[in-house]
Amino acid sequence: MVLRAGRVAALRAKLLEEAHEAQAAPDGKLASELADVLEVLQALAAVHDMGWEEVVSEARRKRVERGGFDQRIFLEYVEQTR
Repeated sequence: MVLRAGRVAALRAKLLEEAHEAQAAPDGKLASELADVLEVLQALAAVHDMGWEEVVSEARRKRVERGGFDQRIFLEYVEQTR
């Protein structure tokens, strides 16, 4: 059994792997690849003792605060002040 820290690291690496696969997927395979991303996201939330509804609620909050991608507006960079 993988210890928690190792499991978290493995899930984070798997998330990147699955996201890259989704990025490269043809349209006909995109749903399958997105399902894999979702599976890893749910496992990562669970290992951090977060319910899935907590993640969805945070997504909603951020969408209200910052907007979503439905208007095709993307933030390209953020300047950090020190």
